[in-house]
Amino acid sequence: MANIAVLTSGGDSPGMNAAVMSVARAANMMGMNLIGIKRGYNGLIGKSEKLEDDIVHLSLDQILDIADLPGTFLRTARCKEFQLDEYQNKAVKLLRELDVQGMVVIGGDGSFKGAQALARKGVPTIGIPGTIDNDLGYTELSLGFDTAVNVCMEAVRAIRATSRSHDRAAVVEVMGRNCGDIALYTALSTGSEIVIVPEIQGWDVEDIAHRLEALVERGNRRATLVVAEGAYKTMAPFDPYRFLKPLGGKPVFDGQPMDSILLARTLEAKTNGKAEVRATVIGYTQRGSQPSSRDAAFAFEAGVIAVNLLRHGESNRAIGVHNGKVFHMDIDSALQIKPSFNRRMYNMVNAL
Repeated sequence: MANIAVLTSGGDSPGMNAAVMSVARAANMMGMNLIGIKRGYNGLIGKSEKLEDDIVHLSLDQILDIADLPGTFLRTARCKEFQLDEYQNKAVKLLRELDVQGMVVIGGDGSFKGAQALARKGVPTIGIPGTIDNDLGYTELSLGFDTAVNVCMEAVRAIRATSRSHDRAAVVEVMGRNCGDIALYTALSTGSEIVIVPEIQGWDVEDIAHRLEALVERGNRRATLVVAEGAYKTMAPFDPYRFLKPLGGKPVFDGQPMDSILLARTLEAKTNGKAEVRATVIGYTQRGSQPSSRDAAFAFEAGVIAVNLLRHGESNRAIGVHNGKVFHMDIDSALQIKPSFNRRMYNMVNAL
């Protein structure tokens, strides 16, 4: 195997660059040339006007210093067209023209489905999980998750410090579209009193308000509520506008979806002023930070394993972590494993 390629796809996550660097070092040691595909699968289907805008020949000198950089050196994007057979065939044709004999794909479940398609069409492909949401059920860890939790942990610690100073409660929104792991582990690592996640269908704003009010009555006026960004879509029906409009304040548009600021205003009102509540959205700092030691170490090991698998003729394999050890399994089986939510730890946070 003389030439292999690597791409990063989907949302960027800390550790993607570390994984690319590891792939480059392993390929160099094994006498392989490495091609980088820009902007995920968009580069494979030639969406740019010129080929050199879609691919780059990666020398070891280029790559050695990117491991600790946030973001992704190769850029990333989602590519809906790649779900279609005609575009998959176009990608295979380009790889054949480039004499690429193997692919490493770094991304989440959508990226893995693309890797699966390439493998089925005869391109040996290995997947490395890269998503801060940690929503791939087959692995205990995906690149970027540990970093995202650490970023949120530091932010919540700072917020709790000012909450103590002013006796204010805080609503802190973190990322997590369909998976509440970032919210849960942020709450666990900071001693936050309430966590709200999308896995809990029909969670009730009234219930959250009652729990906050109970905390205040027990002497805790500075509780922290950590909420995953995707949790609002699983909340029980609640019309905050009908409730808030009689209270005055700035006018709002009916139909605006619930968010952290609106949730904070609602909780403040529902507790009859017993709790003063402020909202903070941590946002993209979770994606754009340097990888933690755990993410960087996993990226390094996964990159070496991916190149070794290709060298030994393996394909359609997903690299992951099980019982703390890096392993690999076929992508078909990996994608069938649904993420499991730690309900016990969720109940522990919300019960205290």
